[in-house]
Amino acid sequence: MAIYLDFEKDIAEVQSKISDLESLPDSSQSKNIKNEIELLKAKSIDILRDLYAEMSPWRKCQVARHPERPHATDYINYIISEYTPLSGDRNFAEDLAIVGGLGRLEDTPVVVLGHEKGNTTESRLKRNFGMARPEGYRKASRLMKLADKFGLPIITFIDTPGAYPGKGAEERGQAEAIARSTQTCLEVSVPIISIIIGEGGSGGAVAMASANTLIMLEHSIYSVISPEGCASILWKNSDKMREAADALKLTAHNLKAIGVVDEIIKEPLGGAHRDKNKALEDVKKALINEVISFQKIDRQKIKTLRSEKYINMGSLSSL
Repeated sequence: MAIYLDFEKDIAEVQSKISDLESLPDSSQSKNIKNEIELLKAKSIDILRDLYAEMSPWRKCQVARHPERPHATDYINYIISEYTPLSGDRNFAEDLAIVGGLGRLEDTPVVVLGHEKGNTTESRLKRNFGMARPEGYRKASRLMKLADKFGLPIITFIDTPGAYPGKGAEERGQAEAIARSTQTCLEVSVPIISIIIGEGGSGGAVAMASANTLIMLEHSIYSVISPEGCASILWKNSDKMREAADALKLTAHNLKAIGVVDEIIKEPLGGAHRDKNKALEDVKKALINEVISFQKIDRQKIKTLRSEKYINMGSLSSL
């Protein structure tokens, strides 16, 4: 059964009517009923188009968090052939919130990483809702260094509310692990291509998204803090999350305008979850183009370009 967001109530009502009509016995499927179904389907598309034509930042947040959006493992399974997962940080444990391994993008060997939220209650708990612990970021750093050693492009899929803030994670050096992973992103001399497929939350996202090319799906978000967290700090009231979402400028188009994001991938009407195959194929095409664009660039130049990108991003002259 489809999951509808709170602002999609009108679509839900129309889809419910369609389902009721389609469930009628075949003998009662008169021409009039079939015509009514077609009219309702057209109406549903019109409503969807109107709703998604002018999306507020808060609504973008809701779509970015939709539980039926394609996750990192969906993209990896579709895009990467001969995928071999690699586990563990060689220090403490395996963190299932971050997946990664070796594979091929078309004919190009790559290292791929991603935050994985899970898609059932059991898998979400196992993967800690995509919130990685220190061992997850140490694993990411290890795999990025492996990619650098063998000259393999790195692809990362970002989808996390943020790094896990629990007591155990802090005791094992969460801040240091995030900083070290970010440092590794900037030190390797192979291209890093990052795609924000849902939420890009806080340092937990930056640790794997300090890339040569940063791409966002149209309805994804990228921010230093969640709207709820920002509202709790500034207004002492998490109900102010809509105002916080406006102020944070966390949408793909906001971030493209100020140079944080390099490319936006348009999503199917109503979000990536409504046509997963098209979303997966569009991301695959974008990744292939990006990997090809770096093939003739010297490795030291790749590293320099990435460093300059982030140095210039904070300068007054870039604003």
